[in-house]
Amino acid sequence: MHAFRHRTVVVTGASAGVGRAIALRFARAGARLGLIARDAAALEEVKEEAERLGGSAHVAATDVADADAVFAAADEIARQLGPIEVWVNDAMVTVFAPVWKITPEEFRRVTEVTYLGAVHGTFAALAHMRPRNRGTIIQIGSALAYRGIPLQAAYCGAKHALRGFTNSLRSELIHAKSAINLTIMELPAVNTPQFDWARTHMPREPRPVPPVVEPEAIADAAFRAALHPRREVWIGWSTLKVILGNMVLPAFLDRYLARAAFEAQETRVPVAPDRRDNLMTPVHDLHRTRGRFGSEASESTVVAPGPVARLAPVFAGALVLFSLGLLARGRHRPRWIRRAH
Repeated sequence: MHAFRHRTVVVTGASAGVGRAIALRFARAGARLGLIARDAAALEEVKEEAERLGGSAHVAATDVADADAVFAAADEIARQLGPIEVWVNDAMVTVFAPVWKITPEEFRRVTEVTYLGAVHGTFAALAHMRPRNRGTIIQIGSALAYRGIPLQAAYCGAKHALRGFTNSLRSELIHAKSAINLTIMELPAVNTPQFDWARTHMPREPRPVPPVVEPEAIADAAFRAALHPRREVWIGWSTLKVILGNMVLPAFLDRYLARAAFEAQETRVPVAPDRRDNLMTPVHDLHRTRGRFGSEASESTVVAPGPVARLAPVFAGALVLFSLGLLARGRHRPRWIRRAH
C-alpha cells in the first residue's frame, strides 16, 4: 500500500502503545512521520524502527498539554517533512482510583493531556490543513466516551469531552464546505504499557478489562480510516456491546459495573511502594508498543465503520421498542405503559 508514501503523517503519543503502533503502520507504507510525545529518547527509538520499516521520521519532543509547544511542533514537522496530510491524536494519561481519591491536580492533568491535548493537536492540524482545504484528522477515542466506568472518571470524562468537541467541529467543517476529513475511533481495552505506568491509588496493579486486543489491530484500523475516512469507527465487540447496551439499559449498566468493574480492572499483584507513573513525567524504560497482557490479547478484532455505527442507534431504538412491547404484553406491566385504544 503506497497511498501514503512520502506523505506527512503526525502522531501524538507516538512513543508507546497505540500511538507507536500507528506510527509504525504508516512507516510500512513509506510515510514521513512527525512523532510527538514527551520522551525524546523513546521517540528516537520509534524513529529508528520506522526507518527500518521504510518510512522516515522527525522527532518533536512535546507535552501536548502545552498548546504553544504543539503548534510549534506542527510548524517544525511541516518545514522538515512537507505539508501535513494526516494528524492522529492519541496521547493520553489516566488515574485508576475512585473520584474521592483523585486530587484536583491529577484530574486536571488527565484532562489537559487526554482531552485538551487532542484539542491542541486538532487546532494545529487545522492551521496546516485549512489553507490547502485537504487532510484527515483522526481522534483516538474509546468506548468509554459513551459509557463511563468506575475507577477512571477523569479518563472517561476526557473521552466524553473529545467526542462532543469532535461532533461540534464536524458540523462546523460541513458548514464551511471543508474537504478536511474528521474521524473518531472508539477503542476497546488494548494491551499497552499504560497499565504498567498509569497512576493508581488502588491496592493492586491495574489491568485492561477483557476482552483485550493488541495495539497493531488498532493501528490497522487507523490506517484504513486514513485511506477511507469515516465519520466514526467502533472497534471490537466489547465496544459495540458497551455503546449499544448503554443506549438501551443505562441503569442496568450502572449496577452491573458497580459489581463487576472494580475487580475487572485489578490484577492480584499488590502495587509496589516504589511504583513509578507517567502522569506528570515520562517513565523512560517502559516505552514499548505492547503491554504485559499478550497472553490474552487478540491480534485482530471486528471493526464497525461509519454506516454501521450510524445505524446502531436505530437498532438500539428498535430493541427498546421490542422490549417495551414484551413488557406491555406481560401480566405485570408498569403503570407508565398504556395500551392504545
